[in-house]
Amino acid sequence: MILTDALNRPLRDVRISVTDRCNFRCIYCMPKEVFGPDYSFLPRAQILTFEEIARLARIFVGHGVQKIRLTGGEPLVRRDLHLLVAMVAGISIELDLTLTTNGSLLARQARLLKNAGLKRVTVSLDSLDNKIFKAMNDVDFPVERVLEGMDEAAQVGLGPIKVNMVVKRGVNESSILPMARFFREKGYILRFIEYMDVGHTNGWRMDDVVSANEIIQMVNAEMPLEPLNPNYQGEVAGRWRYKDGSGEIGVVASVTQPFCRDCNRARLSAEGDLYTCLFAVEGFHLRDLLRGGATDDEVSQAIAKTWNKRSDRYSELRSKNTTSLPKVEMSHIGG
Repeated sequence: MILTDALNRPLRDVRISVTDRCNFRCIYCMPKEVFGPDYSFLPRAQILTFEEIARLARIFVGHGVQKIRLTGGEPLVRRDLHLLVAMVAGISIELDLTLTTNGSLLARQARLLKNAGLKRVTVSLDSLDNKIFKAMNDVDFPVERVLEGMDEAAQVGLGPIKVNMVVKRGVNESSILPMARFFREKGYILRFIEYMDVGHTNGWRMDDVVSANEIIQMVNAEMPLEPLNPNYQGEVAGRWRYKDGSGEIGVVASVTQPFCRDCNRARLSAEGDLYTCLFAVEGFHLRDLLRGGATDDEVSQAIAKTWNKRSDRYSELRSKNTTSLPKVEMSHIGG
């Protein structure tokens, strides 16, 4: 059964967090002062098993979902993730099964993931400058090892490789042009992401946002751009191509150019909570149904009921009153 929400938006894309843990402490996502050595992550028993995730994925696909993205935390810290990939890939040959990663463990797992049925990867990288990148990941992890993971992923066929760069004013906007030059040459698709007020621990301020327009103007001044049409309805990144035909970039502008009206994404947290918006305050508990003996039809009906009443438009309604709400952390539902 194809689902639509209260604003007639279909459910086409589900992001599934496989863990709330990460080996980075990025300042815009899991700042060390909050997610320090004493932070209590979810006990293993509370996290969905691979079988439970695959069961939910199958139900989502039955509702018309065409794309599933595995996320975290950092998904590659979840042991034997390739086994889950194989289970989800087996649901439908037409399913677009992708993964977002910080790239730190990608070089050693890329071939396993590809062989298991993963189609593409997106790698987060916020600067090519090691001083800046290490300051942002806050665990002294070098750029070179992330690039090694990307190249291995490309080598085994997990492409086209996409690279996500979160831009924060006063931190890494000086890296915009070097990143554009480098990945244009590599042939990877770079996507700039406006710094967002996800969660409530990253100290977000509007003054820290480098707008999509600023980014495009900066790149266009050196490497002329022209707009591209979306690949599909609900695509979050505005697409631009270099006029000389040497590739494309994207800009995710949910702060300055909200795209709520076309949003077709749901998010499943590691412990099985269904969220209908990246900026949600609470989710619907699916794990209790799974472990309480509910049938697939009962779980399906619960998902349908949750999506049917969805009316989220957070980015369009953003205000001083909403930015201070205790929203779920991005590390918990996979960005």
